[in-house]
Amino acid sequence: EITISDKREVLRDRRGDLNELFGTLQGVAGDFLSNFENSLISAQYPGRSEYIEGFIEKAGSTIEQLDIGEIERFWYFMQQEMTESARVVTYQGEVALPTGETATRSITRIGSFNSISEGEYLSYAGNIGHLQVLPKQPDAGTLSMASDLEGATSGFTKVGIDPTGGVGGQVMANLVNFPSVEEQVRNNSGTIGFIIIGVGIIGIILGFYRLLMLELTSAKVRSQLKSNTPAKNNPLGRVLMVADNNPNADTETLELKLGEAILQETPALESLLTLIKMIATIAPLGGLLGTVTGMIQVFQQITVYGAGDPTIMAGGISQALMTTVLGIVVAIPTIFMHTVVKSRADNIIHILEEQATGMIAQKAEQQAAAR
Repeated sequence: EITISDKREVLRDRRGDLNELFGTLQGVAGDFLSNFENSLISAQYPGRSEYIEGFIEKAGSTIEQLDIGEIERFWYFMQQEMTESARVVTYQGEVALPTGETATRSITRIGSFNSISEGEYLSYAGNIGHLQVLPKQPDAGTLSMASDLEGATSGFTKVGIDPTGGVGGQVMANLVNFPSVEEQVRNNSGTIGFIIIGVGIIGIILGFYRLLMLELTSAKVRSQLKSNTPAKNNPLGRVLMVADNNPNADTETLELKLGEAILQETPALESLLTLIKMIATIAPLGGLLGTVTGMIQVFQQITVYGAGDPTIMAGGISQALMTTVLGIVVAIPTIFMHTVVKSRADNIIHILEEQATGMIAQKAEQQAAAR
């Protein structure tokens, strides 16, 4: 034991300033190790992380000593990382598919930002040592540009990249995992949300139905304006028939009878308008109710689990606000539909009142001329 201790002391003395050098190399290698483990370039050049781990262990050893070849290889890996991060290259590699299978594919690597294969974006999982297809891809436009890049042989090609992560883009991975509108509605709206959607669909259907009926009625009224013979199949014809059925009535009596006829036609023309307006009013209130109940659930979760994880609270608030969004989305087109339908009904009623006023004026002129 004394001999071994003495030999180690002699080795330490002879290494001299090399101890400081090896300590520096050990620290630098430790910093680069995490970069290599999470770098897309490691998918193309495997084995670098394992070498760096052994390099660090040997640099800190009091028995073994790094040689110049090992130091040069470490320098080569650092230089390789910097050089490859500025290149766009295509190579053959293993890709994990969403089905769980592994396939050999042509992979296009864009520096250390993103990797693409067969028009799909990939992410790098250092724990399994190869690339895998993102379970949810970006929009069609971004995928189209990715396909164009794979097919390009020269020149510049426009492509979308995520420069935030060495494993293929953390922002892209988070964004593509963000639920779509359909998924948010299906998973986060709850019973109140589905009720709002159902009520909104009913309101839109009623609005289109009334709009169609009023358009047909308006066409018949326009046809009646061109005819001198009153017809029973339209409101104006029925109002005109009141005047024809009371030829001897004085002006005041005729005015009352025509007013009564118009009042009888008005409910049919304004049918379902109140219901459509009520739906437009109830929808945002239902959304507010869903938000309030959702917030109550969020605060109950905070009471039970605490507020240590902000993502839980943010996710709960997002779910709670979804019903408000649904209420507003239902209210806007329903209000628009109510306005359009009411405008059509008011236009027909205005024609009835205009024609009735004309007949009363004509009757007054006839009575004045007869005196």
